[in-house]
Amino acid sequence: VQLVESGGGSVQAAGSLRLSCAASGSIFGLLSMGWYRQAPGKERELVAAINDGGGTTYYLDSGEGRFTISRDNVKSTLYLQMNSLRPEDTAMYYCAAGPVFRLRLGQPDYWGQGTQVTVSS
Repeated sequence: VQLVESGGGSVQAAGSLRLSCAASGSIFGLLSMGWYRQAPGKERELVAAINDGGGTTYYLDSGEGRFTISRDNVKSTLYLQMNSLRPEDTAMYYCAAGPVFRLRLGQPDYWGQGTQVTVSS
């Protein structure tokens, strides 16, 4: 499975961005997916995750109510809608895939290359 992120960029605080992650391979619909982020000098953290069917989601506390993870299994694409962005959301955002327990451990089976999100105040 190859994962390719897009949609990052530079926005002002309170703005919005939608990240996309296009997956190759025929098993996308069988995988749980997640978005991680890593800011300079900080550890990578799981921002949001979604199960294979899309019915169960998880959010980092700081993203709850502002971020929405979703997926389109027909298009093999994962999304992260980010609203009310804050400067502290600035980071490289990575798409990842794997079993839920491995996503929570920060050890997914597959990683994308990342897309940069920069939020200015």
